[in-house]
Amino acid sequence: MRFFTLLIGLTLALSAARAENFYVGSIEVGNPWTRVTPRGAPVAVAYLTITNKGPAADRLIGGSTNVAARFEVHSIVIEDGVAKMRPVTGGLEIKPGSTVKLEPGALHAMLIGLKQPIAPGARVTGTLMFERAGKVAVEFAVQPAGQPAPAAVDGHAGH
Repeated sequence: MRFFTLLIGLTLALSAARAENFYVGSIEVGNPWTRVTPRGAPVAVAYLTITNKGPAADRLIGGSTNVAARFEVHSIVIEDGVAKMRPVTGGLEIKPGSTVKLEPGALHAMLIGLKQPIAPGARVTGTLMFERAGKVAVEFAVQPAGQPAPAAVDGHAGH
C-alpha cells in the first residue's frame, strides 16, 4: 500500500506544470503561466516575469496566444476604494537591470476572447513583442484553478 501511495505522489509531482524561461536579446521571460478556465469563460489571466539584462530600457508592446483573440497587459488601480483593471498604454517599460513581475493581484496579462476553455494539460503558446529585443515565442504552463505559480525551471529554452 505504501508503495502505491509513493508511486501516486511521485507521478503527481512529475506531472505538475513547470514553467520555463525564454530569451530574446537582453530580455529574459521567466515562468509564464495561466490557469484552467471554466467552459464559456471569455477571458483568462496570464502571469510571467520579465528581466532586462541589457544596458537600455525596453518595452513589452504586444503579444498573442493560440487560445485568445487579444493579449493585453493590465494594471490594477484603486478608484474610490474599488480595485479596477486598466490596460497599460504605450507598452510596459522594463528598465535596464530590472525585473517586472506580472502576478496575481498586480500587473497581469489578459487573454481576451478565448477561442476555447483552457483545460488541464492544454498547450498555451504565445509570442511576446518587445520594442527593442523583438519577438520571443513562449509557452504558458497551465495550473489548476486557485493554484499558485508553477515551479520555475532553470532551463535555456528559446535561446
